[in-house]
Amino acid sequence: MVELDKIFDTKIKHKGIFNFSDMYNALYDWLCDSGYDVNEKSYKETIGSGGKELKIEWKAYKKVSDYFRFIIKVNWTIIGMTNVDVEIDGVKQSMNKAYLELKVSTVLEKDYESRWEGRPFFKFLRTMYDKYLIPARIEQYEGKLLGEMSELVAEIKAFLSLSTRR
Repeated sequence: MVELDKIFDTKIKHKGIFNFSDMYNALYDWLCDSGYDVNEKSYKETIGSGGKELKIEWKAYKKVSDYFRFIIKVNWTIIGMTNVDVEIDGVKQSMNKAYLELKVSTVLEKDYESRWEGRPFFKFLRTMYDKYLIPARIEQYEGKLLGEMSELVAEIKAFLSLSTRR
C-alpha cells in the first residue's frame, strides 16, 4: 500500500475583484513549469441569482525518484462570481468579482508504484528502509516540498494582491 505523508495544508481566502481566467492559467502554468503533471479531477459550475459558483479540484503529481512523488492538491471554491468592468490605466477591462477560497495541500508519497507491497516480508523491509536507512532523505524531500508549497502560496497571494491594487 502506498504511504502518504501530509506535509502542509493551508487555506487562502479573498473577497473582491480578480481575473479568474488569468489566475487559473497562472497557477496551472506555475505547476507545469515546476515539473508537475496537473490533473483536473472535477470542475463544477452552477449559475444562480447571485452569480456563478465554481468548485474545481486539481491534483498535481511530480516524480522526484523511483520511490518518492510529490502531490499538490488545489481545491477552488468560488461563490457569487460576476463580471465587472474595471478601469486600469484609463483602459476598461473585464474582471470578476467573487468570494474565492483556495485550499492547497501537499503530500509526500512513498512507494507510489507499490513495489514493496507484494509480500508481507517486503512490507517489513520497506518499513525498515524508511525508518533506518533513509530518514535524512525523507526529511530532505519534505523540506523541498514545503519550499515548493511556500512558493505556490506566495504566487497566489501576489496575484490576488496585484488584482486588488488595480
